[in-house]
Amino acid sequence: ISQQARAEQEEEFISNTLFKKIQALQKEKETLAVNYEIFFFFLTNELSRKLMQLQHEKAELEQHLEQEQEFQVNKLMKKIKKLENDTISKQLTLEQLRREKIDLENTLEQEQEALVNRLWKRMDKLEAEKRFPVSAPPSPRDISMEIVFFFFMMRHIRFLKNEVERLNFFFFAAQLQHSEKMAQYLEEERHMREENLRLQRKLQREMERREALCRQLSFFFFCLEMDDERYFNFFFFQGLRPRTVSSPIPYTPSPSSSRPISPGLSYASHTVGFTLFFFLTRAGMSYYNSPGLHVHFFFFSHGIT
Repeated sequence: ISQQARAEQEEEFISNTLFKKIQALQKEKETLAVNYEIFFFFLTNELSRKLMQLQHEKAELEQHLEQEQEFQVNKLMKKIKKLENDTISKQLTLEQLRREKIDLENTLEQEQEALVNRLWKRMDKLEAEKRFPVSAPPSPRDISMEIVFFFFMMRHIRFLKNEVERLNFFFFAAQLQHSEKMAQYLEEERHMREENLRLQRKLQREMERREALCRQLSFFFFCLEMDDERYFNFFFFQGLRPRTVSSPIPYTPSPSSSRPISPGLSYASHTVGFTLFFFLTRAGMSYYNSPGLHVHFFFFSHGIT
């Protein structure tokens, strides 16, 4: 009888001890659930804030790149218009110089032809006078006038030749300046095109970086949802225990029972622990060389030791 009473006392003591441990585990479970909700809420808010910040930075960057690209395009268009106007003005100037040159050459040729014709007529007249001498020889005044006229015509011919050479020099100088301006404008246009291409590539890299960050955040939210569902299922199935631990009768599983014993039970040689670890780290992305959001999250883990 004393042994039976001692066994009953031991069973009652063990039942009370297990009941206290189960109550402590239930309190720990409730505390972990509250902490999980707090951590999940904080993490969700933090990620939402980061996502909004990234979207805002992306919008600002796109706007800045669009403005810069528009500015470069407008600047390039202005330079192209200026180049076209300069080209048209240079072409008009060249055409005018060419016409003036042609006019001067024609005038010079006509004057030379007239002078030569006059000289030939004079020579024919002199030869005729030599063959048939006249009664009155030419006066020295007429001879001096002819000599003066001859020298005047020669000086005018030299002046016209110098004018033609001067216009040719101006023509070639203007043509050389036009070629240099064209080369300079073409070089500036090439630089503008390269700058525009660089800005487009930069915009493409930023858009790819944004898409990569969005994919990371989407995967992280998916993992959070899966962990939430796993957490809910874990505690839901933990609550389906077939018998309370405070019962002095030991648990004997029935062959027809398909429900497993709750993992929340703790015996003398078993300890149940739940851990939750999470942290956010800011790290540089190796591909983009810009700070990105890397999230490492260790979900609920359950171990029996």
